[in-house]
Amino acid sequence: MVHAKGVRKHYGRLEVLRGIDLTVRRGSVCCLLGPSGSGKSTFLRCINHLERVDGGRLTVDGELVGYRRHGGKLHELREREVAERRRDIGMVFQRFNLFPHMTALENVIEAPVRVAGVARAHAREEARQLLERVGLADRAGHYPSQLSGGQQQRVAIARALAMKPKLMLFDEPTSALDPELVGDVLDVMRQLADDGMTMVVVTHEIGFAREVGDTAVFMDEGVIVEAGDPRQVLVDPEQERTRAFLSKVL
Repeated sequence: MVHAKGVRKHYGRLEVLRGIDLTVRRGSVCCLLGPSGSGKSTFLRCINHLERVDGGRLTVDGELVGYRRHGGKLHELREREVAERRRDIGMVFQRFNLFPHMTALENVIEAPVRVAGVARAHAREEARQLLERVGLADRAGHYPSQLSGGQQQRVAIARALAMKPKLMLFDEPTSALDPELVGDVLDVMRQLADDGMTMVVVTHEIGFAREVGDTAVFMDEGVIVEAGDPRQVLVDPEQERTRAFLSKVL
């Protein structure tokens, strides 16, 4: 589903990604771990072209991210073309980013109606099913200000799922939540994994990565230090840098 080869990203002289090689299989869960500033979130944003790749190749479902090949050359996509491809990739951010003037139900139906042209009545019915799926059927008429952080994040997940994505990206989805609210969000993510959704998750939830992840990737200073089976990487890592990081977070 995702294939990165030599992916680089820089901001001026600061090189944030320094040659990322990674493959995420369809239907698998890849968990990105590492200290702040290691490039995890930047790489996630490159996958759906919220950040432009400065070097290397990055494909999603066989299509180049941000570019098309024509006449043996690469041509950067126009913004409209980028947006069309981005519809297949759902993204859940750290800070929810719900529309504050819309109810939970309205937040979920907005993209299907306005972007995909789904009939409002049909979108409303699917939105209710999605809210039930994330355990919020009784909160459909509530505004974000009336919901807890965990409930808002679950609405955000439902909103991303409303566009029927082939890939879901999670950028530290529980880091802004009170500890007692984390479990509900992780339970929804576990269910998505059980349903076969391909997921790339930036997280500090080591337990989730160990239990749900198919691949654990430890990043530091813009490179992948170690990657493999979570039971190996997180329990008995080969690299000293990985061991040092885990000793501080476990």
